[in-house]
Amino acid sequence: MSNPALLSIHVHPLKAAQGHAPREAVVEPWGLAGDRRWMLVDTDGRFVSQRPHPRMALVAAEPLPGGGLRVSAPGRRALTIAVPDPVETVPVEVWKDKVEAVPASADAHAWFSAHLDTDVRLVHLDDPAKRRPVDLAYGREGETVSFADGFPLLLTTLSSLDALNSLIAQGDHADEGPLPMNRFRPNVVVDGTPPWAEDDWKRVAIGDVVLRVVKKCGRCVVTTTDQNTAERGKEPLRTLARHRRVGDQLVFGQNLVPESTGVIRVGDAFKILE
Repeated sequence: MSNPALLSIHVHPLKAAQGHAPREAVVEPWGLAGDRRWMLVDTDGRFVSQRPHPRMALVAAEPLPGGGLRVSAPGRRALTIAVPDPVETVPVEVWKDKVEAVPASADAHAWFSAHLDTDVRLVHLDDPAKRRPVDLAYGREGETVSFADGFPLLLTTLSSLDALNSLIAQGDHADEGPLPMNRFRPNVVVDGTPPWAEDDWKRVAIGDVVLRVVKKCGRCVVTTTDQNTAERGKEPLRTLARHRRVGDQLVFGQNLVPESTGVIRVGDAFKILE
């Protein structure tokens, strides 16, 4: 294997929408700067994802200076959304977490409601330093996270994707492969490590930034969703069920919590510390 290195960085400003791949990013205590600071919620305040709404995959969310968004989707006019003034917050839910968030503008609510053909609201996480703690079963007191599913960063490796695609090619739905990495919506992708080596890592470093490896990532139906068309298939869940089941979860990738902050860049050395 070549010397392990950071292959790509992925920031998703709006939870469940398309991401973008900058050459560098700032690692903050709660994740990559700008990652998943925006989220859609239903009329009960529960988060909206690609699970029930695969058309979220068609939404491009371009980050703007200052934290705003420019959103677009096929057949819809683009909309620029400013960061709302945090004069009031509303309670929202991300899985079992109750979080205070700031509502966006009425035209943002209308834009997304029309795209998904259901009543939704757009909210912004104004202060990730105090709004949502990491699950203390895996994290430490004072550690927080954005609107990500559970942890500040998600890491995947190119070699494990290649190994998974080889297994898919041997299965009943080989025509669905090979799958691209965007099915797994990672923050950082590493190259130069053996397949599935990440299962055993405890602490790693990307450049000068040290991160704790806390939990294998359980995968869901979102991974079966083509991120370019919003169409769904059977893979990779069929293959993960046969080869990558841990307890009641089908796993691919590792969740990380930063132990330090700083800038990471594509090409940075990747080191396994423990």
